[in-house]
Amino acid sequence: MDDLYREEILEHYKRPHNWGPMDDPDLQFSDNNPLCGDELTVMLRVSDEGTVEDVRFDGHGCAISQAAASMASDEVKGMKVDDLLRLDRSFVLDLLGIDISATRMKCALLSLKVLKSASLGGAVDWEPATPPSEAEARR
Repeated sequence: MDDLYREEILEHYKRPHNWGPMDDPDLQFSDNNPLCGDELTVMLRVSDEGTVEDVRFDGHGCAISQAAASMASDEVKGMKVDDLLRLDRSFVLDLLGIDISATRMKCALLSLKVLKSASLGGAVDWEPATPPSEAEARR
């Protein structure tokens, strides 16, 4: 089963959904994972009722971070902005469908962090219980 999920991840990495700029987004935020250099910008177009009408993302990084952004972008269309704030790490990890090591956890969760930050208009912390990377653990 892991092979099926790995193929899905590679497909989203090679042909990301909702990738590229958005003219005049209602909400936007950029952030990075300083430990590996992954960078991600999320742009949201929001209806008057607070529903995500369109989402675009841009950036660069590893297959996990980019595939997670692509998969998450498909799922959040039609969602209320307030509901984005209630998403937790299981949202992204379930989409990816494979075990993610502590070293790669921040790569996987960068899209969630940036989505939430865009929704709030400012940076949010990493999801609770996100294990430190090897570099952080050595400090």
